[in-house]
Amino acid sequence: MVFTEEGELIERTTDPKEIADKLSEIGVLFERWEPKRPISEDAGEEEVLEAFKEDIDRLMERFGFKSCDVVALSPDNPKKEELRKKFLDEHTHTDFEVRYFVYGDGVFYLHPNDKVYVVHCEGGDLISVPPNTPHWFDMGENPNFKCIRLFTTEEGWVAHYTGSDIARKFPTYEGILQIR
Repeated sequence: MVFTEEGELIERTTDPKEIADKLSEIGVLFERWEPKRPISEDAGEEEVLEAFKEDIDRLMERFGFKSCDVVALSPDNPKKEELRKKFLDEHTHTDFEVRYFVYGDGVFYLHPNDKVYVVHCEGGDLISVPPNTPHWFDMGENPNFKCIRLFTTEEGWVAHYTGSDIARKFPTYEGILQIR
């Protein structure tokens, strides 16, 4: 979905190819991946990374990523509210923000220009937000996902908040699911 900065919806698609094409115009990589063998939601980090080894290796070589890991969050996590708030304000990173959703979902809001691109990522989706791209992320009130993360820096996820209140003009995760 593409919105004006004021929060008015101007374009919507759910087709993965159209999403990838639209996002590539702003330097964002969006791909659909399939594991080389079925994996369960309770698979450990080693099993997950092995199931996607070829795709991970391809991106590591292409972009110079130095490390990757697997992160998961469930609805019973006692820090889910605190973690959600950490990502809800517009911020940038000096590193790529790369997430592959093994399962579950979340919403990325990308603000590279005078528009906001809203991407509901689900299991099978990879999104790579370029360095210094203003964005925010919403995992919802009851997050339930497992993601592969890739990094070019040893510091990992470090946010530089923009101070903008733009995120408050847009529907939250729950609102985005209703208008999809």
